[in-house]
Amino acid sequence: MFSKIVVVLNDLPESQRALRTAIDLARKFDASLATVSILGDPPAYTSFAIVVDPGAPAAMREDRRRLQSLLHEEATKLANEHGVSATSAIVEGRETQAILHFLMEQKADLLVIGLHQHDFYISRLWSSVYDVAQDAPCSVLGVH
Repeated sequence: MFSKIVVVLNDLPESQRALRTAIDLARKFDASLATVSILGDPPAYTSFAIVVDPGAPAAMREDRRRLQSLLHEEATKLANEHGVSATSAIVEGRETQAILHFLMEQKADLLVIGLHQHDFYISRLWSSVYDVAQDAPCSVLGVH
């Protein structure tokens, strides 16, 4: 049914639940697994950091990239422990467009996304999830 499964990673617990679900599905369907995270625009307060240290934005971006790389390494290790081969990617750009482009590039059959609990980001989150689900070239599974 599914031959290429993509899961979106970040540092939240819901993402880890989505990863475990994606690994289980990949094992059951003998599918390949790809993990992806988005290195989006820096937070707004970054502009203030430039005043203090002009190199701060680049250092912050590299730190975010390093943390995401660690997430992917752990995800690949977990997948391998369950007999699933996994590839990983950190993509840049706006969340929705970056994910959609990655899905098309990978020829994904299924996108697995962790659904976050209610918090301050809920309206932005649901807007992003809805946009991805509407335009995704594959099925989308939201995991609580």
